[in-house]
Amino acid sequence: MMRSRVLSVAAGMAVAAAGLLAGTTMPAMAQSVSADSSRIETVGDLSQRAWADARTNRATDLLALSGELRGQELPAELGSLRDAFASLEVNIAKREATRAEKIAEAERKLAEKLDAEDATALSDAIRFAVELFMLTPQDHRAGLLAQPRITDLVERATAAARAAERNGEWFVANELFWRLNVLLEEQGTFKSDVRRLGQRLSMIRLYAPERFWELRNDERLKDGKTPLPPFNALGEDYRSKLEGVKLLMVAQAIVSASRSQIDRVPMRDALISGLDAVRVMITTDDLHRAFPTLADDEGRARVLAFIDERTRELESPVTLVSNNTLISTIEDTLSISDATLRLPAAAVLHEFGNGAMQRYDEFSAIIWPDELARFNRMTQGNFRGVGIQIQYDDDSQMIKVVTPIEGTPAQRAGIRQGDRITRIDGKSAVGITVNQAVDLITGPADSRVTLTMERPTGETDDAGKEIVKEIDFPLVRAVIPLATVKGWRRSGPREDQWDWFIDPAAGIGYVRLLQFTDDTTKDLHSAIDQMRRQGLRGLILDLRFNPGGLLTEAVSVANTFIREGTIVSTQGTTPGEVKRAVPSGNRLRGVPLVVLINEGSASASEIVSGAIRHYADKGDIDAVVVGQRTFGKGSVQNVFELSAVAKMKLTTQYYKMPDGRIIHRRGGDSVWGVDPHLAVDMLPEQSAEALRLRQDADVLPIDEKGNIVATAKPAADPRKLIDDGIDLQLQHALLLLQTKAAAGAHEQVRLTKNN
Repeated sequence: MMRSRVLSVAAGMAVAAAGLLAGTTMPAMAQSVSADSSRIETVGDLSQRAWADARTNRATDLLALSGELRGQELPAELGSLRDAFASLEVNIAKREATRAEKIAEAERKLAEKLDAEDATALSDAIRFAVELFMLTPQDHRAGLLAQPRITDLVERATAAARAAERNGEWFVANELFWRLNVLLEEQGTFKSDVRRLGQRLSMIRLYAPERFWELRNDERLKDGKTPLPPFNALGEDYRSKLEGVKLLMVAQAIVSASRSQIDRVPMRDALISGLDAVRVMITTDDLHRAFPTLADDEGRARVLAFIDERTRELESPVTLVSNNTLISTIEDTLSISDATLRLPAAAVLHEFGNGAMQRYDEFSAIIWPDELARFNRMTQGNFRGVGIQIQYDDDSQMIKVVTPIEGTPAQRAGIRQGDRITRIDGKSAVGITVNQAVDLITGPADSRVTLTMERPTGETDDAGKEIVKEIDFPLVRAVIPLATVKGWRRSGPREDQWDWFIDPAAGIGYVRLLQFTDDTTKDLHSAIDQMRRQGLRGLILDLRFNPGGLLTEAVSVANTFIREGTIVSTQGTTPGEVKRAVPSGNRLRGVPLVVLINEGSASASEIVSGAIRHYADKGDIDAVVVGQRTFGKGSVQNVFELSAVAKMKLTTQYYKMPDGRIIHRRGGDSVWGVDPHLAVDMLPEQSAEALRLRQDADVLPIDEKGNIVATAKPAADPRKLIDDGIDLQLQHALLLLQTKAAAGAHEQVRLTKNN
């Protein structure tokens, strides 16, 4: 068994638009000044009130402090604080004006589709209902969902989704169920439907990738989009992906899970879930291309009858389920499949195993042989490859280089930002997915791979078409370190070259953690040391969209800000352990801290933000947490070896905050995660724009010598996040620290009205 990890959750989850005034009002800190009883006479009073308002989620009171500075005779250096308050006022007003426009637009679109009957139009109606839901302030959402027009729409869309699934219209059904689940996600009404459709589509993607391509292309054409590039089968043979899948591998996973999984799910439930997955497999008609025998109605009926009968036996309370039952159930499933449909045993085992593990919890799973390298890359601070960040380019529908990583084989060879991959080891890469590209490009250190890149020349032909040239890059793979600590603005080509100050004049630093890997704490300490040498007086720690990582790093990062006391403890099937801060790990004392969180902050991020919030509430540290409630992934996955080529990740414990609260979100929970002190709403388009701008600001084009390409387009200016009101959470954090900095330098400056 490997060390405990706070494993990452899927990235790319929806960002909730919580209302600025929403959220539970938290008790004020003992030393905070009462907003109702105190007068603001000095800059120190103003700062103290601002932090008291933030810590008690009084957003309107915080904003009202702008009036205390308006019309004041202030030293010139305090004028920037007045401007910061005024800018926040303007940007909040801009957000609310945009919200009103977007709500009106969503209402109009919803009204146009509300009486729809066909599945496509109903899906559009649900999409507009979701848009309306996401734009609605948090404390008004329940009322929206209770409206008769919405409940009626949900009922009709549900019927359409079930009809589409019965008719084999998987993409239509999946889209409907997915949108319904977003709308009613907290209730969990459609969670099982989304999981089942996900199973079907994953099976088609694995076993019949060309059919999957056809279904995707049909949907694009139906929506009026350009067709996909021709299907590319590179790396898509399911037989090679299932090599090494064995019965004992699946059996060992289920036995271990039944003994050690945190919720003690009975083995009988896992076996029934495994049988259900096989049922889904043989009733997915689009798998006929891979398995022609699935068209045999008589054979399918016999397998379905076996599944029904065995399920009834397992559900019976008189049936004693043991390890022998497990083995016989799997063997009998393989036997009936082989006798009727002659499905490959590895495929049946693969789906049975996936189905069984889904019954435990969403974070437990078998790591199959073909997934092992990808899993190791995800959970380690480095991987073995050539050193490029890639993404799918919608315009060219090819894999594009976002940036080469400094000091890697790709950068030294001359691969540049914007290059498009046309071939990998001489085989066409046009039309492949990002995952396909990653699997083909990565490999053992010192092994070789040749990437052929298409690069624009900057010239056009007589018809005005862009002229491109192809360049071969023979590369030797190497260990590629992953930088997880980012600053405010890139200051050089190396991954550790950052301008860490978001407000140099006030001494306010900014650090963003992408995940928690082996070097995260070390790199964070290095950044803090650099800032302290340059006069650090306040720090923003941005944990938004951080999916997690190593527990050890979460503890040491939290310890950076917490001198003593419990950081996190565990509760599970085995005796729990307590992780405490130690004084030697406390690197930032006497510096005020604002932590940014949102719905994308999960796992290790929740441990850090939750611990900081706890000790801030106790008055032990000068900190405030700003943003939106976190994801609620407070569970420990231990990694078990199943064989030399496969592993299992299994949820064995829940994390508890220092106050004993479990933050993990379980079915039916209405309370989970870490709540911010100050809830700050961002509209969905603001969040998306902030992510795009931040990515563009983080990328500096570099040449093969590691120098910045002088002729390249300048990187985006991250200051636009503040000035243009794109990132209101960040702007609130900055303003709070600016009040602290102003108080530190001018605490006794009196605020006297200029009459």
